[in-house]
Amino acid sequence: MAKRKHSVYVVELDREVLKSRKFYDANPDHNPALECFYVGQTGLDPDVRFDNHKRGYKGNRYVKKFGLYLRPDLYEKYNPMSYQDSLRLEQEVAHWLRDLGHAVWFG
Repeated sequence: MAKRKHSVYVVELDREVLKSRKFYDANPDHNPALECFYVGQTGLDPDVRFDNHKRGYKGNRYVKKFGLYLRPDLYEKYNPMSYQDSLRLEQEVAHWLRDLGHAVWFG
């Protein structure tokens, strides 16, 4: 049986991230009135992973520059899980948020 030590996490991003052409272009159908998010998966505690992003250690540039805070209300109920499940759920959560109209970056 696979070890359940991985997590999916969601970071709310400042809406200024929409000024990034690449981020904006990846979200052509977003509702500008809704929040922007980054969705990731990690073998670390999500708080530690968020801190790493903000320090620039193995981090995503959007989280480093625009990351506001974690949104455990959007992911906490799923954790912990196996690595394979975290990879699958990362994409599912990202697509679910996009389907709701949010601008999302993941991966």
